[in-house]
Amino acid sequence: MSRGISNFLRTILFGAIGIAAWSILDCSQSFGQKATADKPPERPSPTVADYKYGNDSERQRFDFWKAESDAPTPVVLLIHGGGWRNGDKTGFGNNPIRRFLKEGISVAAINYRFIDQAMEQRVEPPVKAPLMDAARALQTIRVHAKEWNIDPKRIGATGGSAGACTSLWLALHDDLADPTSSDPIARESSRLACAAVSGAQTSLDPKQLREWIGNSIYGGHAFGFAAQGRSREQEFDLLLENREKVLPWIREYSPIEWVSKDDPPIFLEYPKQAAQPVLGGKEPDPTHSAMYGVQLQKACKSAGVRCDLVFPENKDSEFSNSNEFLIYHLKN
Repeated sequence: MSRGISNFLRTILFGAIGIAAWSILDCSQSFGQKATADKPPERPSPTVADYKYGNDSERQRFDFWKAESDAPTPVVLLIHGGGWRNGDKTGFGNNPIRRFLKEGISVAAINYRFIDQAMEQRVEPPVKAPLMDAARALQTIRVHAKEWNIDPKRIGATGGSAGACTSLWLALHDDLADPTSSDPIARESSRLACAAVSGAQTSLDPKQLREWIGNSIYGGHAFGFAAQGRSREQEFDLLLENREKVLPWIREYSPIEWVSKDDPPIFLEYPKQAAQPVLGGKEPDPTHSAMYGVQLQKACKSAGVRCDLVFPENKDSEFSNSNEFLIYHLKN
């Protein structure tokens, strides 16, 4: 995992491009790529570019890179971060894509609808749009298994922050396949063989989050409490105030609610965690606190599911980063 970006450069990045920098920077930390604010890292040309997987938005597109192999290959699904409010599939640069291809693993990087677009389309709750888009993209890839020489049973997902939450939701949620559908894409499985993520939010329940992280402020926008001029703290307070009304939505879209014994292996890393998190304590970065990972690992272990957890104060894995974990589990 690369941690060579200086604090000075980090400050410049976040000041220059705001929240969008988290998506690129977080993914670059996870995969060892180097990015700058004005020039994203170069990447190989996709085998299939901007493939359309839905009709609800121009953002329902993905790029696909086919690995050279005589036998069907595994696939890594790259899901960018950005709070479900910004970011782009082009934030994944040369290093992660080429490394997977070199290992004989095909790659897909997806875009999806943002919260603001979902609210304009009156999707309820808004977070349903990016999560279901990711599921639809995954199912679309499976439809093309023979054409693109992929093994539909060996697909893993990764991403940072919101992309990490989405990846975990896919990995842990019950299969969304509808075998009776007239749509061949909808008949495909939405399950994953593994997931390895960075800075993941594992719950969207404000009551639970305040018990875990005393200064938690993330999640209100996911359930429709975003508005022009409203701060993240205000969004969270509204979610907390209206929690009972939207509790079914919270349970549906919180990854930790779906942990069960049949789930695939999970890898969690929190590279920004400077110290061991304390239950109920305040965190320098509450939105990406390792306490999210501590609690998901606890739930997974209770269900008998493998869940590795890595941050600077915790090395509970034989793998040092997401790449290694994905490569091992998708090739074995």
